[in-house]
Amino acid sequence: MTEQHSPQFERGTDGPKVIVVGVDGSDSSLRAAAYAGGLARRQGALLAVVYVQPVLAAGAVLGAPVAGTTDEIAEDLVAQIREAAERLKGIFEVRWEFHTFRGDPYNGLVKAADELKADAVVVGASEQAGHRIVGSVAVRLVKAGRWPVTVVP
Repeated sequence: MTEQHSPQFERGTDGPKVIVVGVDGSDSSLRAAAYAGGLARRQGALLAVVYVQPVLAAGAVLGAPVAGTTDEIAEDLVAQIREAAERLKGIFEVRWEFHTFRGDPYNGLVKAADELKADAVVVGASEQAGHRIVGSVAVRLVKAGRWPVTVVP
């Protein structure tokens, strides 16, 4: 006769601890941030909001103030996130951090996910038609196969 044990209940220890979401100000990236925020809230995970500042060598050669422009975008994104967090205060609580990395979006998100020890990555679907041919950041992240990747339309 074998003794059967019922499985013991585990309290929320299996979910993700860190969810990385890439934002760039586009509508799809902001939808991805909202979706990732919901996941983080339900899982009790840290939401790591990541903006990858592009390195535009051509702009620098022409004397364009590229760094200042990307810094302004980062500051605007942080302001939008803080405003959304304030509106939801007392209704939904989400622990979040904002990080900026430099480089192209794919390599920046890979570096962010590695450094932040991400359990999951959320990105918005590409809104650029050319990505159907070359491959979007989302497709490249999925192909890397290092984290679960959710692509939000």
